[in-house]
Amino acid sequence: MAKFVLAGRADCPFYAKAEVLADYLQKNLPDFQIFKITQHPHVWEEWLKDLCEKNKWNHEDSPIIWRELLDRGGKGLLLGGYNEFLEHAQLYYGVTSSMTTELMKVIAQENLGSHIEKELEKEALKSLIDPLQVWITSASAPACYNLIPILTSGEVFGMRTDISITLFDNKQAEEHLNILAMETWDLVSPILRSVSVCTRVEEAFLHAHVVIILDHPTDGEVYTLEDCLRSRVPMCRLYGYLIQKNAHDSVRVLVGGKTFVNLKAALLMRYAPNIAHNIIAVALGVEGEAKAALARKLKTTPSCIKDVIIWGNISGNSYVDLRKAKIYRYESAIWGPPHFSRPVLSLIFDSEWVNKDFVATIKQLNTTGKQFGGILAAHSIATTLKYWYHGSPPEEIVSLGVLSEGQFGIPEGLVFSMPVKFENGTWVVLTDLEDIEISEEIMTRMTSDLIQEKLVALGDLIHFQPYQSENRSAETDEKTTLPTTDDNQENQRVSDVDFSDLIPQANSEKPVSQDP
Repeated sequence: MAKFVLAGRADCPFYAKAEVLADYLQKNLPDFQIFKITQHPHVWEEWLKDLCEKNKWNHEDSPIIWRELLDRGGKGLLLGGYNEFLEHAQLYYGVTSSMTTELMKVIAQENLGSHIEKELEKEALKSLIDPLQVWITSASAPACYNLIPILTSGEVFGMRTDISITLFDNKQAEEHLNILAMETWDLVSPILRSVSVCTRVEEAFLHAHVVIILDHPTDGEVYTLEDCLRSRVPMCRLYGYLIQKNAHDSVRVLVGGKTFVNLKAALLMRYAPNIAHNIIAVALGVEGEAKAALARKLKTTPSCIKDVIIWGNISGNSYVDLRKAKIYRYESAIWGPPHFSRPVLSLIFDSEWVNKDFVATIKQLNTTGKQFGGILAAHSIATTLKYWYHGSPPEEIVSLGVLSEGQFGIPEGLVFSMPVKFENGTWVVLTDLEDIEISEEIMTRMTSDLIQEKLVALGDLIHFQPYQSENRSAETDEKTTLPTTDDNQENQRVSDVDFSDLIPQANSEKPVSQDP
């Protein structure tokens, strides 16, 4: 039995000619076997070099042909290139090739196309074999408990994509995480390949494809807003370094929750610059709160309201824009098919409610975070992740915190919530929307707070001064209410934390009153 291996560059005409000759010999000679290997032109030289070094051969061109000595063991016997193979066929089998140069080139291009197609098929199969690695930080937080069933349902990534979930938190939360992991495994999800617990910093985000950053408090009691802002930096610095070092090159990072979402996303971008384009801040929670408030006023369901835009600071000084908002399936004198919609503002005749009560409601929800619990945080993260992978509904506006490039007059370099759509695995800022100009005062109010948050957090500014318009009187110093991650936990004092021990803690983070 004569077994030959024919290897070559996928677009090589001489490989194509040798392949046709080898196929003819295999078809007509019972003791002749050929095994073919093609390599993409971009990797051929490196592959050939490694092969020759391994076998101590000297060969530089495509193709390369050797004989496998199956009955003797040991390495193969190098035959050479196309000319040597042709001479061998003529000498031993009395067969030669009369293929024209033009035909050689045609077959070479067909070989290249076939090679690329096979590689794509292999990648598709590999994605089915190797599960998507999903990491959840601060996994002892309530939002994680609500997020896991959605991720394992197949609704987010699809029923054909297996996932592995890693729950990441501090050592003190390990027992809770183990219980959560067991309960997750008990879901018997057909797409869940594995669920594991990680409490070791150096192992964080290994091979991660998706990283979900949940709310996490600092290790201690926070006295002022400035302390609260600065406490975000060590954690984001650590996470940014580890994600950039350990995660997959195309990792997608979502920052969710109700505390300093824009700031945390901006800090992660600062400390993980190579993946900054794949870090986003989730704004659908605030969008959901606004739709629910409108639905209560209009006596309909929140899902009937679309295209509410959240501008600015997702967990702080934001602007809810209703100018593009539409309502579907609304019961009124005017009725239409399911795709028929009406502007929301045309149905709310109480302008005072829109300008005062609605604004006050959203502001109160943002500053206290009382209605932004685990369910809403989990749903908004899962929905954003689903859109990122599969696209958002056609013609629908989605709010998302992304790095500004100067769109809509927003200063560059700020993580700012703005209107986008998801398509083809990424998002596109909807800069072509008409009649959505933002007044200078509103823009200044939003950007001023975001800029100050970052400056205070990085130590470039000592005190945070909430923006006040010239028309507002500054009678007294206004105290700022901070969003909290858990209203039921006790306060603890800020302490010096060692960099290597920065893992999210399970306690809360409330500002301590300085009143006597």
